[in-house]
Amino acid sequence: MADTVIRKQEPADVPALAGRWTICAMLFVATTINYMDRQVLSILKPILSGATLHLHPLLPGWPTVESSINLNDQQYGNILAAFQIAYALGVIFAGRLVDRLGCRKGYPVVTGLWSLAAMGHALVSSIIGFAVARFLLGLGESGNFPAAVKATAEWFPPKERALATGIFNSGAGVGAILAPLAVPWVALHFGWRASFLITGVFSAAWIVWWSIRYRTPVKTVSTIASVEAPTPHPTVAWWTLLRYRQAWAFMAGKFLTDPVWWFFLFWLPQYFNSRFKLDLSHIGPPLVIVYVISTFGSIYGGWLPKGFVRAGMSLKSARISAMLVCACLVVPICVAGGLHSEWLAIGLLSLAAAAHQGWSANIFTTASDMFPSQYVGTVVSFGQVAGALGGAIFQPVAGHILQLTHSFVPLFLFSAFAYLLALLMLRLLAPGLQKALPGE
Repeated sequence: MADTVIRKQEPADVPALAGRWTICAMLFVATTINYMDRQVLSILKPILSGATLHLHPLLPGWPTVESSINLNDQQYGNILAAFQIAYALGVIFAGRLVDRLGCRKGYPVVTGLWSLAAMGHALVSSIIGFAVARFLLGLGESGNFPAAVKATAEWFPPKERALATGIFNSGAGVGAILAPLAVPWVALHFGWRASFLITGVFSAAWIVWWSIRYRTPVKTVSTIASVEAPTPHPTVAWWTLLRYRQAWAFMAGKFLTDPVWWFFLFWLPQYFNSRFKLDLSHIGPPLVIVYVISTFGSIYGGWLPKGFVRAGMSLKSARISAMLVCACLVVPICVAGGLHSEWLAIGLLSLAAAAHQGWSANIFTTASDMFPSQYVGTVVSFGQVAGALGGAIFQPVAGHILQLTHSFVPLFLFSAFAYLLALLMLRLLAPGLQKALPGE
């Protein structure tokens, strides 16, 4: 019995560097690069609205002027919508691509696509050009989370998945931290076009690392405590998964809450610039603080269900309780639109961003709680589509509101209560996070 081996596609030895936590580290790095790429435009938005002063790269101290794109709030919202629509379209196929090719082959493909698109922003010189580049970036980046969540489901048992997801998902915060540290300096010294090129080398190195290290794990009876062996299930067509209320519960949660995180990523530089008059050389520290704290929120939110289990809760009750805590911690942000204190704004935004990341770690894990591992990539892709469509609606609406009113108040009010509404939908559609397929 102890010698029985349950084989899955291309079984191989566990990578030498600490097994599954090495996999988690690689997922963390990929997510960091992913979020650096998508954050660059939002940081540059204030300077793309007017003439840009920067230092000549060959003549230190000699300022030059770079012409702007004259980007207003409405146009910016439309560009973001192009990204979100492409993200929604891409993720429809990304989950299936990763399920079909496997994580080892599929993940480098999507990483290479989004990296090329990110660097392509440096070649454009018009609003339409930015929209096209952003559309291509959305297509490529759509594959990151389906691949990462699938890899987590392959390598981690259910009780550890939220923690592992929280750790790799914290790369979103780290990427958002590194971007405001690096992008303003590069833009001021070498021009805004150079800012879109800085992550290409990191992406290339990551693809090599992943291709060498990642293998689908061998699963034996002796290692079931470390990695859950899948129970055989009849193959079902991907679209039939939409018959299950659990899939719609996951999608509803992502539709309502993903736009809030996109709002934090894409509009906070504009918020600090318009509300507190912070220019490119001063906008970095507030953003860094917000995203540093969000990183801790991701890890702690991923650990929280484990803490509730130790207190005597069932795993699924612990997951729901952790999501409730995170949802409540976002509510204070409802007053952020009218604040006059920069530091109070930073504090509330930091709390909300951390709570979102904790929420995200847990809602991603509900997909593997409710579906077999062979369908997790597809179900996650459904959720990513829903979240991207929510963002595609939110971004132009946000741009329109800001263009007309110059007020962030309505946007923060929506953000404050989106999570409680999403949790209610999850409880109504998937009470108890019951398994979707019979025999599970």
